[in-house]
Formats: sequence, structure tokens, C-alpha cells
Amino acid sequence: MDSPQIANRVPEGLLASSERRPTWKRVEAAELFKRFFFLEESLTRLCAAWIPAAARIGSKAALARMCWESALTADALRTRVFELKYPSRLMQVGADKPLVDIFNVALHAPSAQALFVALRTYIIPSLAEAYEGYLSVSDELVDGPGRRFIAQAVRDKRQHVEALAAITTDEPAPSSAQGNTDAVWTAQIRDLLASLGGVSLGSIPKHMTIPDILPSGKPYVLAQEPARDNRYFVCDFYWPDIIDPNYAYGEGLALQLRSAVSHINEVWAVETAAAILVGLADELGWEFVHDAARWLYDEARHMGMGKYRLDAWGLPSSEIPLGRYIYQACRDQDPIYRLGMLGYFETKNIGKKQQRAREFQRMGDKTSQMHMDFDWADETLHAEYGRRWLTALLERRGQPKSDWSQVLETCERLVQNRIAEATREQSREIHEVAQHLLARATQLAPSPP
Repeated sequence: MDSPQIANRVPEGLLASSERRPTWKRVEAAELFKRFFFLEESLTRLCAAWIPAAARIGSKAALARMCWESALTADALRTRVFELKYPSRLMQVGADKPLVDIFNVALHAPSAQALFVALRTYIIPSLAEAYEGYLSVSDELVDGPGRRFIAQAVRDKRQHVEALAAITTDEPAPSSAQGNTDAVWTAQIRDLLASLGGVSLGSIPKHMTIPDILPSGKPYVLAQEPARDNRYFVCDFYWPDIIDPNYAYGEGLALQLRSAVSHINEVWAVETAAAILVGLADELGWEFVHDAARWLYDEARHMGMGKYRLDAWGLPSSEIPLGRYIYQACRDQDPIYRLGMLGYFETKNIGKKQQRAREFQRMGDKTSQMHMDFDWADETLHAEYGRRWLTALLERRGQPKSDWSQVLETCERLVQNRIAEATREQSREIHEVAQHLLARATQLAPSPP
């Protein structure tokens, strides 16, 4: 795939151009894009895999966006490969395996912080440099479509590096011992990439074997207990009505507050979308990963809607409850139930969100109305994702489509079982938190004229 820049020499007696152009052929360009696809696919999984272990709300949101943007680039690369290699639809790692394996081995980082540092310092910059290299030697007339999305990918990667710098600064610092282990591991990632010349446009050294896990790494395991931002009021059940059926959802200011708290607590949906992307990627394939990455990004936007409104109203984060119970309900369960959980709750709440958007319009709260309206539109798409991929998963496992209802029944039971575990102390505590937050919001609300 090397592309030396040489003059366009032709035999005497034939027309020749003096312009210097790359010597890649169509199939060679397709092979390079295939390499880039597998690297972006790996990045998509990496960004999702560690979201439940990231503590800060901002970290989870940034990783979700990085995951989605990497999936967009990967899908564009995949489509372009099929265009250039038509009619072939074959996508195999082949000779690029050592390089792809380096990206994949990063999944088994010793900590979330170690992965974030490796992504920011070595992995993503190396890929961005390769994209810039392609743009510097490729031809607009020959590959205008490819150059367009590669140029966007360069911009994305530079933004990802900036986002990861903020994440590594904002996330809780590791212990001294963990920090030493992390440093050794990131240096090993650096050295492996250097041994291959980074993400190059040329051939990859053959017969190089990458270990499944680096000596200072550890096998990846999905976080069953999600990390939480301790700048908020961390709890299991984030509002009294979850465990107290007599506690009203509320109207007016109470509805505004309850809706915003519900939105920021879609952090569980962010983590669940990340979990199913990683847990079902091999079983359901690329089209699922592509949809799951969008699902993940949308849930992060919804979480951000709640944060935006609560911040805009001047409510201190330390008084805002941030729960865990829905994610906890699927502890150690087959990923099919996390998929069902996410799809089930999307379907369950669509009608309620339409109604609340109308109520906010009547109240004159345009921001809450707009957020709820766009949320509703997203949820209709997500409900379709849930139906499509749960059906596909059942078929893949040789189960009848009718088992869909059994999966949802199990999801409901898992949540109800988790709610039944709520203690009197937890109930008392969340009632006090809600009462205090409502009082604080009432104080901050402008008095009527």
C-alpha cells in the first residue's frame, strides 16, 4: 500500500502529464480503508467499554460522543471499501492483524485512567496522523468521497484528544501504586505501536504476534457497579416515587424538577447502551454496533439535557440525586436483559414524554419542552432498535421471536426485585433529599409579578 510520488511516465508517442500523483490503485486504496475500518471499530468498542467505570458525568458524555463519531467514520470506511472492491463484500483483518490487535489489547487496561491516557497520547494521535498522511498524498479527482470523510475524521480525532485531556484531568486520580502500573502499561502500548511504525500507510511487518493481554494489564470485565460522580448526591433510588407509590410525580415547578432529575439520571441508559454495545458486538455484528453507538450517544444527550437545566436553574450538584438502581438490576445478567431493559423503558415512556412536552408548552417552559420533544423523537428510534436487535438476537440464539415478551417480563421483574430491596433508611433519605431540593428550587424560582 506504499504510495511513492513519482512522475506519470508513459511510453514515447503517447500523451503524458507532468503532474505528480499517488500510485495507489483502486484495490490498494480499499485495503487501506479496510485497515482504518478495523481500527475505528476497535475504538468504537474501547470508548464504550469503559463508560460504566468512568466516574464523571462529563467523562461518560464525552466517551459516548467519541464512540458515536468513531462508528460514523468506521461505517463510512466500510461503505467505501465495498464501493472500491465491488462486487466483493469480504471484510477480513488479514495482514493488518498485528496493528488491529494493538488497538484491541488496549481493552484490557489496568484501569480506566490508563486507557484514557493511552488513547489520548498514543492511539488516537497515531490514527489521526495516518489520516493526515492519506490526505496529503491522495487525489480529489480519484477519491473525493474518501477524502471528505477522512478530513472530518481528522477533525474528530483532534477533538477527541482534547476531550480525553479534560477527562484525564477531571477523573479522580488513581492511587500511587495504580498510577505506577498505569504508567508501565501505557509505555507498553507506546512501544508496541512504535514497533510497527505507528498507524502507517505502508505494509505492516509480518509474523509479529501481539499478546492478548499486556503484562501490566488485566482482563477486561464490565463494571457491574457503575462509577458515580461524587460531586452529586450519589444514591441507588433517585426520587421517592420510585419506591413510594403514594409520592406524586408533581406539577408545575415539581414537574420541572422531577423531569430534569429524571433526565440526568438517564446515566443508567448511557451505561446500559455502552454495556450492550460491547457485550453483543461479536454476536450481532457491525450493523448492531453502529446502531448501538448512536443509541449510546443519544442517551448521553438526554443525560446532558437534565444537567443543562439543573445547572441553568442554579441548583448545586451536591443536592442533585444520582441513582443506580436500573443498572444494578442487571448485575451479572446475560446482555440480552440489558438490551431488553433499554428497549423496554424506551417503549414504556414514549407516550409520557409527549404528554410532558405539551405540559411544558402550556407552562411556558420552552427549554424543558424542547428537550422533551427531541427526547421523544429519539425514543421512537430507540424503540425500533430494541425490537430489531432483540428479535435478531433471539433468532441468532435459535429462540422463537415470541420469547421477546419473556425477556421484557424478566426485565420488569429484575427492576421490581431491585426496588424491593430498598431499605427504610434509603426511603427516608431520598424523601428528605427531594423535599430539600424542591425547597431550594422554590427559593430560586422568580416570584410572580
